[in-house]
Amino acid sequence: MEKPTQSLTKRQATVLEMIAQHIEEVGYPPTIRELGDALGIRSTNGVNDHLKALEKKGYLSREDAKSRTMRPLFWPDGRAYDPGAGGGAEDGPDYDVEIHQVPLVGRIAAGSPVEAIEETDAFLALGEGLLGRQRGQVFALTVTGESMIEDGILDGDTIFVRKQDDARDGEIVAVMVDGEATVKRLFREGGQVRLQPANSSMEPIFVGADEARQTQILGVVVGVFRRI
Repeated sequence: MEKPTQSLTKRQATVLEMIAQHIEEVGYPPTIRELGDALGIRSTNGVNDHLKALEKKGYLSREDAKSRTMRPLFWPDGRAYDPGAGGGAEDGPDYDVEIHQVPLVGRIAAGSPVEAIEETDAFLALGEGLLGRQRGQVFALTVTGESMIEDGILDGDTIFVRKQDDARDGEIVAVMVDGEATVKRLFREGGQVRLQPANSSMEPIFVGADEARQTQILGVVVGVFRRI
C-alpha cells in the first residue's frame, strides 16, 4: 500500500485518531453521528466532509460511504495502521476484521402481526463469530410481544433473519401476512399454513390456500440478541 503524500489538517488528524481509538476500544468504527457528537459538529455533512478528505488523501477506506465500514489505512504521521496495535501500545485488543453491517429494518410482532418492515439507515456491526458464516443476506428486526417466549425470544429482543423466501416445517420464520410482519414457527398442513406461537396461552394463526390473504416468508431466524 502506497504511503500518503499529503499531510492532514489538525482536525482531520483528530477525526482519524478518534476512528482508530473507537475501533481499538469496541472492535468496530463509530457512526457519523457518534463522531459528530464527539467533535461538536451538529451536521452529518460536516463530519462527512472530513471523512471524504481522509479518503481522498489515502488515510481512510470506506465502502459505499457507510460509516460502519470505515477502516484507517495510516496514522496521521504516515505510519501504516496496524489493527489492534493501539498506535504502538503493546497488548492492544484484537480487531475483528470480519465485521458485518447488518441492517436493522424495523419491528416485528411476536403476537398478532403488525406493520413492520421499513427501509433504514440503521446498522448493527457484528463479528462473524456471533452468527457464523451465513449464506445470503442477514437483516435484523426488533421484536414486540410475547408469543415466542418459550423459544427464548422476548419482547424487545433483536432477531437476526437470513433472507430467503422458503423454509422447512418447524423453523422459526419472519413472515408477512397481508402486509404485516410477525415471527412464528412455520408448519404446512394440507392446504393451509400454521404459524405457531411458542406461548402455550396463545393460539396459532392459520392461513388457508383458498383465502385471499397474502403470505410471504421474509427469512429464517438465525440468531437472537438481548440487552440485559
